[in-house]
Amino acid sequence: MKQILYYFERDIKKWSRSRINVVASLVTPAAWLVLVGLTLPTTTDNYLEFLTPSILVMTMLFSSLQGGALLIFDKVLGFLNKFLAMPAPRESILLGKILFISTRGLLQATVILLIAALLGVRIHSPLNIVLVYLTLFLFGILFSAFSTTLALYISDHDGYAAVNSMISMPLFFASNALMPYDKMPEWLRLLAMVNPLSYAIDSVRELFMGGMPVAGMVGLAVAAGVMVGVGVVQFRRTGV
Repeated sequence: MKQILYYFERDIKKWSRSRINVVASLVTPAAWLVLVGLTLPTTTDNYLEFLTPSILVMTMLFSSLQGGALLIFDKVLGFLNKFLAMPAPRESILLGKILFISTRGLLQATVILLIAALLGVRIHSPLNIVLVYLTLFLFGILFSAFSTTLALYISDHDGYAAVNSMISMPLFFASNALMPYDKMPEWLRLLAMVNPLSYAIDSVRELFMGGMPVAGMVGLAVAAGVMVGVGVVQFRRTGV
């Protein structure tokens, strides 16, 4: 655990020293909520309440996929080889980055929740707020483990940026983020119903309405555990 926290602390310090990155990462998702939630034609009675869970999950998705660029940065500058040669377990590199990426995503989610509250969006109970954070954290672990593992096999920032866009945009637009299932064409509804992004959004929406999405949270926990396991195996196999 100590080695994981060292890697986590390293990434936190690097991120916090760049004020532009901090401000941009916190302002951008808030802009999505305000501009999209208040300007798009409404498809439900309270579109902002419908959209807020989508923006929360979307923020975790984009933050998690961008996290793979951290490993690309370490590879390009030669830090990764040095980390792999150290006596600390190799999986601590992966777990430290997952912890940082997920924490950064939750900070962004906090800004969105505060702005949504100012705009009139409410969550029914403090317990549901805690469970919203837990659901977002599990979703962040899933995709940050995926992105960090993927970055092991990509050698440059441009290549990773292209793969990032190829994954993130189809996932977002082929989900129920912007409209409910009954407003979609049939082909899009079928895609959205098997989209992991929709799975997370449905769970967060249910929590906003006071429900308890046990199956959704258990599913995210299992998927996150499997993805972390795959990442650990790949990091252990990586050569210096």
